[in-house]
Amino acid sequence: MVSSVQFAGIILQALIVVGFVVALFIYLKKKNYVSWKAIGIGILIFFLFSQILEKILHVAVLDSSGTALKWTNNPYVFMLYGGLAAGVFEEIGRYLGFKWLLKNHHSFKDGLSLGFGHGGFEALLIAGLGAINSFVIATMINSGQLDNLVGAGVTADNLKTIKDQVVNTSFFDFMLGGIERIPALLMHIALSLLVLYGVHKGFRFVLYAIAIHAFVDFAPALYQAGVITNLWLLEIYLLLIGVAFYFGIKRLKTAFHDLT
Repeated sequence: MVSSVQFAGIILQALIVVGFVVALFIYLKKKNYVSWKAIGIGILIFFLFSQILEKILHVAVLDSSGTALKWTNNPYVFMLYGGLAAGVFEEIGRYLGFKWLLKNHHSFKDGLSLGFGHGGFEALLIAGLGAINSFVIATMINSGQLDNLVGAGVTADNLKTIKDQVVNTSFFDFMLGGIERIPALLMHIALSLLVLYGVHKGFRFVLYAIAIHAFVDFAPALYQAGVITNLWLLEIYLLLIGVAFYFGIKRLKTAFHDLT
């Protein structure tokens, strides 16, 4: 059974994500930092490069567990692959978006909006939609309806895995699932600005963005592979990363101002 406290955690996860994305949008709109075209391109880049192209590569090289490569179980090789794959696909995607689709939109506002579109939609999809999915599954568990799915395209083992994922997730784990999207969104904004700065000043800044993105993803990859087991330690790391990206955005704002 899923407790009322766990249900509260699921709802809180959704509220944190949706609340932060909406509040940030209102702030950007008030500051005249919203470029609708750049937001749309950011969403497009997220789908094409992260959800399609990168996942095609994952299918080719990851084993069925999704936490190791097909030819090695070394978690550090998995860490390098996971970080670099995300960095290369997403940052190159942003670069091509600015070069091909946003040729006349290279201001600070455009870089910030593309990052918001990419990271904001990712947050809503992963944590927001994930919370809705967890809520539906939890409701079905408590009503006894989930077991009826066996034989309807779902095996008993798969159903047990789905059930265990929800039942064994605590209130704080659900809550952290929402909080961790905040530094992730700040990362997408900061790295989008860095990539756009590279469009102005040289491709080496795009390479910097790839390296930073890969580095940030190393710790989550190690957690996924089971090397890091303390979720709170991972979340503290991500929050510190988020603070660093916040100040990075402020620094890049000054850098863009100096371009004009």
